[in-house]
Amino acid sequence: MRDADWPQLDYLSWRETCSALHLYLQIAGKYRLAHTPWINHSWAATFYVTPVGLTSSLIPDGSGIEILFDLRDHKVVGRCGDGGEASFPLTATTVAAFHADFIRLVSELGGAPIFNGRPNEVADPVPFSEDHRDRPYDGDAVRRFHRTLITLDSVFKRFRTSFVGKSSPVHLFWGSFDLAVTRFSGRRAPLHAGGIPTLPNDVAQEAYDREVSSAGFWPGGGGLDYPAFYAYAYPAPNGFRNAPVRPDAAFWHEGLSEFILPYDAVRSAEDPEEALLAFLVSTYEAAADLGGWDRELLECIPGKPLQVRPPDPERQSPATSPADGAVQREDGVSKGRYRLVVDGIEAEMTYSRAGEGLIIIDHTEVPSVLRGRKIGERLVRQAVDDARRDGVAIIPLCPFAKAQIDRHPEWQDVVHGS
Repeated sequence: MRDADWPQLDYLSWRETCSALHLYLQIAGKYRLAHTPWINHSWAATFYVTPVGLTSSLIPDGSGIEILFDLRDHKVVGRCGDGGEASFPLTATTVAAFHADFIRLVSELGGAPIFNGRPNEVADPVPFSEDHRDRPYDGDAVRRFHRTLITLDSVFKRFRTSFVGKSSPVHLFWGSFDLAVTRFSGRRAPLHAGGIPTLPNDVAQEAYDREVSSAGFWPGGGGLDYPAFYAYAYPAPNGFRNAPVRPDAAFWHEGLSEFILPYDAVRSAEDPEEALLAFLVSTYEAAADLGGWDRELLECIPGKPLQVRPPDPERQSPATSPADGAVQREDGVSKGRYRLVVDGIEAEMTYSRAGEGLIIIDHTEVPSVLRGRKIGERLVRQAVDDARRDGVAIIPLCPFAKAQIDRHPEWQDVVHGS
């Protein structure tokens, strides 16, 4: 880890520049949104991290236009499919002047600079063309912010590799000014109430029409005077706010109704990348386990360069299936566990006895490298088979075990009270 990969970010010292950059990105983002067919969950509006800044990707206007915020040389660059290029500097200015420069840039490239002229998701929005307040531009702070985005983009993408279900790209939303990645359970969610300031209700409702576990990074603002990582679930399952998450510096923020991890806590960790991954993984697992997601179906082993994801075990022929070993049971007077060792790595499911003929499954732990191989399901299946043989009922207190049993109607006969 190099210190340069996790630079110091003092939000209060550059918040005016940060606010200005946020509004400039909104102008370009609204232009992209006005010309790009809608992609689910507002994915048609976002920006992406590049080695030099943030890009809109190709916008279907004119001969095709890309907008690049060059955060190293501090300029806005537009390129079109006819080979044309135009630019103007990122410097101390007003939002109105930036808006006028941007319209000229798009026009020079043969595009149609027609888009909504009011900010979203900011307090007391002023139309772009009427915002004449002088804005500073701290180039050094912008470079540090961009260097941080490069590092976080890499970590978020590493996290994304272990999920085979629907997942968003790692992208930057210009509305709330956050770098984000979102996982989906595959199930519909309750209709969102909307009510987000200066954001149309239909946009909020479409964004949350499926169950999600989302995480991201804010440079600061929105109730926080420091840069931080966040994680939330919609709908938030019962017990989510009290779920144990890692690392120790993470906490539940009552005002935001999200888990928060200060950037400085990650930056100062012995291994910042692993500290951030612990936050991403533990908050997702809390949402997935408490929400009853089908983790065995949705997850896979973490991706590595040039390593093709193996087929799911149930789609392999017996001749090509990896040797999985056998589920073993260690049964004690008051507690016990099921364990399965695969490729030298152990998965386990623990239980407690609650009297004659009753056990409580209280925890399941499957290391990430074994995800997507039905290991957890095998542990639960063995417990069900043993319960039938021994005439024992099961209370599946563990959210993972409960989700597995709920998905198998043929297992309901061993559930306590069924």
